[in-house]
Amino acid sequence: MVYISEKQRASAQASLGVGMLVNELAKKASVTADTVRFYTRIGLLNPVKNPDNGYKEYSVKEYKRLTFILAARHIGFTVEDVTQILSEADDEKSPCCTARRLIEQRLEESEARIKEMLLLRQRMKSALEQWSTQPDQLPSSPTVCHLIENFTEPTNDEVLL
Repeated sequence: MVYISEKQRASAQASLGVGMLVNELAKKASVTADTVRFYTRIGLLNPVKNPDNGYKEYSVKEYKRLTFILAARHIGFTVEDVTQILSEADDEKSPCCTARRLIEQRLEESEARIKEMLLLRQRMKSALEQWSTQPDQLPSSPTVCHLIENFTEPTNDEVLL
C-alpha cells in the first residue's frame, strides 16, 4: 500500500477536479475564495461536506456550474437572473426562453443607464464650459459655491451627445 500525505491527496484531487476545497476551486476558476463562498452561501453552489474533516468539497459539476455563473454574470445577468436560469435547468426545463427574455430586459436597462450617463456627461461638460470664464469666489451667506448655484442646464438644442 502506498501512503500519501494530505497535501498530496488534495493536490491529486484538485488536478482531477474532484473534492476541491474552496481555495482550489477558486484558483481553478480564477476567482477569489470569497466569490466561491458567496455563491455557496446563496445556494448556487452545493458542495458536499467531507465526513472525515468537515470541509466543503466541490466536484467537477460544481466547477462547471461556477464557470456558467461567471459567464452569465459577465454577459450581464443579475444574480437573481442566474438563480432563475439555474433553477429551471435543475428542474430539467429549458432555460433558453427565460435567458432571452431576461437578457432583453438587462439590455433595455443598460441602454437607459447609458442614456442617463451621457446626459450627465453633457451636464458636466456644460458646467466646465460655463465655469471656465467665471472667477473663484469666497463663500458668502447664503452662497457656498457660486459656480454650482448659478449653473444653468443646457437646453435640448444645446445638448450634443
